[in-house]
Amino acid sequence: MNIVLLGAPGAGKGTQAQKLVADYGVAHISTGDLLRAAVKAQSKLGKEAKGYMDAGQLVPDQLVIDLVKERLEEDDAKKGFILDGFPRNTDQAVALDGELEAMGVNLDAALLVDVASEVIISRLSSRRTCKDCGYTAPAGVDTCPRCGGEVYQRDDDKPETIARRLDTYKNQTEPLVEYYGGHGILKTVDGDRPVDEVYADVKTLLGL
Repeated sequence: MNIVLLGAPGAGKGTQAQKLVADYGVAHISTGDLLRAAVKAQSKLGKEAKGYMDAGQLVPDQLVIDLVKERLEEDDAKKGFILDGFPRNTDQAVALDGELEAMGVNLDAALLVDVASEVIISRLSSRRTCKDCGYTAPAGVDTCPRCGGEVYQRDDDKPETIARRLDTYKNQTEPLVEYYGGHGILKTVDGDRPVDEVYADVKTLLGL
C-alpha cells in the first residue's frame, strides 16, 4: 500500500493516516516531521534545510525529494507508505514519480479527503491547542485535560489565516487532483462525516 494523501489543511488527512498506520503498519511520512527530524539530527540534508528555514525561505523541491527518498529506503517503508504533505505541486509530483520509478516502486493510490472550504474554516477556527503538550481541544476549553496547561488559539487557526492557507492550497496543491486523476489512481472520500465513517470508506476505496 503506497499512497499519496491529498486534501486541504484541516480536512482530516492526518487522522486517517494514523488509523491506517495503526491497522496496517505502513510508514507515515510527513515532510514537516522529516524536516524537523533531519534538522535535529544535524544530518547533511538537515543542515542544508536549516539554512533555508532560518532565512525564512521555502526548502527547495529537490532537497525535500532527497529527504523523502532517504526515508523511503528505510525498512518500515518497504511494507508500504503514506506520503502526507508531499508532493505539494505538480513539479514535485513529476519528480517523485521519477524517483519512485528509479527505486522500482509504484504508487497505488492518491487519496483525496474532500471537505468544503467553509466547513474547514469552521472546524479549524473552533480548535484550541495546549501551549505545553500540543493537545487539541474544542473552543470553550481553557485548561488542557491531558496536562493542565494553558489552552490558546494558534495564529494559523484564526479564520483569516485559514482562508489564506486554503487559497495557497487551491493554487498550488489542488492541481494534483487533476494530475493523479489523469494517471488513473485518484480515489476521493467525503471527509465531512464522522471519522470512523470516513475510515470505513477509505478502506473500501483502497481495497483493504
